[in-house]
Amino acid sequence: MSLIVGVHGVGNHVRGRAPEDVAAQRAGVWARSLAAGLGRPLAESEVAFAYYGHHLSRGLPVAQGPDDGALEHLTPHEAALAAHWLEALDLPRATAQGRLTMPLRHAVEMVAKRFSLDGRLTRAFVALCFREVAAYLSAPDAPARLAAREEVAAVIAERRPRVVIAHSLGTVVTYEALHAHPELTVDLLITLGSPLALPHGVFHRLRPAPAERGVRPAGVARWVNVSDHGDPVAVLRPLASYFDGVDLDLEESVRLFDFHRAAGYLRSPAVAAALEPHLPRR
Repeated sequence: MSLIVGVHGVGNHVRGRAPEDVAAQRAGVWARSLAAGLGRPLAESEVAFAYYGHHLSRGLPVAQGPDDGALEHLTPHEAALAAHWLEALDLPRATAQGRLTMPLRHAVEMVAKRFSLDGRLTRAFVALCFREVAAYLSAPDAPARLAAREEVAAVIAERRPRVVIAHSLGTVVTYEALHAHPELTVDLLITLGSPLALPHGVFHRLRPAPAERGVRPAGVARWVNVSDHGDPVAVLRPLASYFDGVDLDLEESVRLFDFHRAAGYLRSPAVAAALEPHLPRR
């Protein structure tokens, strides 16, 4: 058993390493980040990690550097997902009804300027992000989607945690995994920097398909969502406006999390406060 299971977001695939080795290394990183926020030690054995990145990476090109023109080589499906994201950010000069009306590179530059982000890193992130999101959401029964979802479900079933913490795309995979396996029960689900509410790009592709609103998975007793004002991936806040069963929607200060990185979220006071009641007394 583990107290916590972590579920990663985009950009966590490590080529050439065994999945179990990556999971063990990431568990240690998350344990240290959480401990920093809690202000007390958290044993690495208390944190397990659901690593699914290798399932989404098959067939994707290998990045050659921080900015290798990858934006220009997104597939039409990947670019369409990016367009839905840009629409949600209210960039009317960049998109219209899910269609890019200017080169994607220029639209992403607008995002970088709006959120005071490094343009080169933002371009690289967007290319990576929408390749992985597209790999997961390409079809309801896509092999990569099923494999990633079942990987997360298997780790939760094996570790039987009290708490599941999911970041970024991991919130989508975890949401679907817990819905697909209602027998899995957790006391607390914490979602960080979640794109679950992104219309058309994510929300309308979820399984089970939302009617008008999404719903908390049956096995989750409490759901806390944390988003940063400066995180352009966690669009359409608060999440509780789009999903029933979100018990607490917390927002943090602009730029606190250095553009959607998990470590800042894990060290945040909001996550520490949500976790504290579920930790054993020492």
